[in-house]
Amino acid sequence: MTDQPDLARLIAAGNGDIPADLVLRGAEVLDVVTGDLIEGDVAIVGDRIAGIGAAYDGPVRDLSGLTLVPGFIDTHLHIESSLVTPAEFARLVGPRGITTAIWDPHEIANVLGIPALDWALAAAAAAPIDIRVMLSSCVPSSHMETSGAEIGADDLARLADHPQALGLAEFMNYPGVIHRDPGVMAKLQAFAEHHIDGHAPLLSGKGLNAYASAGIRTEHEATTAEEAREKLSRGIRILIREGSVSKDLHALIPLMTERLSHYLALCTDDRNPLDIGEEGHLDHMIRTAIAAGVDPVVAYRIASLSGAEAFGLKDRGQIAPGKRADIVAVASLEACDAQAVWAGGMELTEAAFGGPDAGIGRGSVSIPAVTPDTFRLSGKGATPVIGVREGLILTDRLSEDIAATDGDRRPDPARDLARVTVIERHGRNGNVANGFVRGFGIQRGAIASTVCHDHHNLIAVGVNYDDMALAARRLAEIEGGFCVVEGGEIRAELSLPVAGLMSPEGFETVRGGLEHLRAAARKLGVTLNEPFLQLAFIALPVIPHLKITDRGMVDVDRFELMKEV
Repeated sequence: MTDQPDLARLIAAGNGDIPADLVLRGAEVLDVVTGDLIEGDVAIVGDRIAGIGAAYDGPVRDLSGLTLVPGFIDTHLHIESSLVTPAEFARLVGPRGITTAIWDPHEIANVLGIPALDWALAAAAAAPIDIRVMLSSCVPSSHMETSGAEIGADDLARLADHPQALGLAEFMNYPGVIHRDPGVMAKLQAFAEHHIDGHAPLLSGKGLNAYASAGIRTEHEATTAEEAREKLSRGIRILIREGSVSKDLHALIPLMTERLSHYLALCTDDRNPLDIGEEGHLDHMIRTAIAAGVDPVVAYRIASLSGAEAFGLKDRGQIAPGKRADIVAVASLEACDAQAVWAGGMELTEAAFGGPDAGIGRGSVSIPAVTPDTFRLSGKGATPVIGVREGLILTDRLSEDIAATDGDRRPDPARDLARVTVIERHGRNGNVANGFVRGFGIQRGAIASTVCHDHHNLIAVGVNYDDMALAARRLAEIEGGFCVVEGGEIRAELSLPVAGLMSPEGFETVRGGLEHLRAAARKLGVTLNEPFLQLAFIALPVIPHLKITDRGMVDVDRFELMKEV
């Protein structure tokens, strides 16, 4: 990025006393405050806007016929879920208009701990878009899983004043907030003067009041308009999410009105390069909302100024004098088709981006010996089954009578009952937990992953134990990633050796690998559109209703591990 100019030079350029560093000419400016389309130049000095709506001297970029809108702000995401490193993530989304990304690196933090946060802050500072870091609040996310590290209040407080740090990331342990767990209270009190982000799916009534009273002011887990309105009424701004699995935009579009727009923002949470390539990022959300009838001014306001104000970023979100020169030139407001993007006054051409980061966390997959017998599940009778919902990370708590054969309750593809297994992969205890899942549609073989929220142990779903064992062993060999196995053969794989979560390769390589994996999974009968991220979320024990971790099946509503099943 260019250096911020001294104040006197910025004022002089705004007054026309000296030339600007860059003049954007010929386009109209959409003012997301008044809704007006303003004609005239946009003068840029350093990384700031010096003036708009007048004629300025300086090097001219002709943008005739285009409309300028403020850069888009993704208010909550995990870069790790893009499966590429931060520098490559910027290259992936920056040209689509994302100029600010607010990153919670709790995926890699759950694997590596504080060194991961130190790395994230350094990588954020080096990126050509402005990446801000919310410090991961829940490592691990609960007491019901084995993560690779634990991070306490003192660890987080040490990083609170880092220039790239904004506050405390999504507080997933909402029962711990409500019941005043000492460790939770220490973190909340340490960040009482900072922004605290929320994570409380389906929380309502007095519990929601208690959660909001802790100073939590943003939240992205609302999946219905009713849930979102209650949270808004409790002083919590809603971050509308459209990820690769959780797709809440259509349900929340009715809230995208002039009245509520100031209290809404957009986020992707978890979105991979395949979906970004096929649909887009926040640009996809904007054009989808407008096509559904949302006023374009409202859509662009929510994507920029409202998100900036929600997180106290007063220097951006509007194309106005003194603001950061975060600008997107679109051919059509309705299409949200970025033709050129400036982040902090620097145009995001290919030359603005370096290569992918080398990353950290190599060799992080350490699993116990795995054989086909690892996947056997004894017992009989009524058996809890995780019910997957397409497009949601919420799961159903189902129950099926499953008879044992030779002491094993086996998968039954005819009833869409697949084995799900979580294997501890941090080398801490070698835990293995087995259960059943419905909703994948898998008829043959197995799929497996080390992207497994939030503990990121190894997870496999399959109907053939030999194939499941091969998939697990192969992921250990390639330092983590995704794998599809059928008939004793590896049908597709993608290595993610950076903490078992990210690739050091370019996003084009990762996208190609995902396409191959998805096609291979479909040949097994898998019906889910995004099976690997859906796989990751069935192990997240802070999302209702039934989940599984390396410690066993989890009743999320009771927030406790279930007894042997």
